[in-house]
Amino acid sequence: MPISALLDNNTLTAALIAWTLAQVIKVPLDFVRTKRVNWAVLLSVGGMPSSHSSLVTAMAYGVGLRAGFDSQMFAVAMILAIVVVYDAAGIRRQAGKHAAVINAMIEDLAAGHPLKEEQLREVLGHTPLQVLAGILLGIIVAQAFWMLWR
Repeated sequence: MPISALLDNNTLTAALIAWTLAQVIKVPLDFVRTKRVNWAVLLSVGGMPSSHSSLVTAMAYGVGLRAGFDSQMFAVAMILAIVVVYDAAGIRRQAGKHAAVINAMIEDLAAGHPLKEEQLREVLGHTPLQVLAGILLGIIVAQAFWMLWR
């Protein structure tokens, strides 16, 4: 399969653009929150909007637009999207909460003696609002590509 076939895959392109936009949007939103530019959020997980949700939503919606929302391909894409969104909002969010508790315990221990352990990443998952923003971004990008396909 030539690389041009991948580049002509509008569903794949829309999904990757939705993911990229979600990552890029994190920089100014993080700046508003922290008042400093942090380019590291371009490659980080977590934050607003959810790039995982944007990616799989654009993919599923793009498959639905191309193959039909009653197709087996859409059913598979939708189930995958549901699993990823659930993971982004549920399991990964809880892992982030656990990391916050563990980090607080380390700080407490460190206050008693010079324990200087690296902290765990706390922002692993997404709030429901972040997931919703990612889903909406995915739909908007896939819809824009659908309008260009026709």
